[in-house]
Amino acid sequence: MEVILVAVLVLLFFGLGVFLYFLPAFIAFRREHHNRIAVLVLNIFLGWTFLGWVAALIWSFTAVRFTEDHP
Repeated sequence: MEVILVAVLVLLFFGLGVFLYFLPAFIAFRREHHNRIAVLVLNIFLGWTFLGWVAALIWSFTAVRFTEDHP
């Protein structure tokens, strides 16, 4: 019983960690940011550093530019 509880908690914390790590990319894609791929790349390669993660998070919240063909 305790082993199952520990396994569930480990999976829960791992999932939460992955979600928080990719949070800037999730935000950029949800907002349809014009640089969402660049935010994702920055998040993947520099997100492990606190400064890279914060930079990606700030970038994901910057103003979104829409083109004329965007609905």
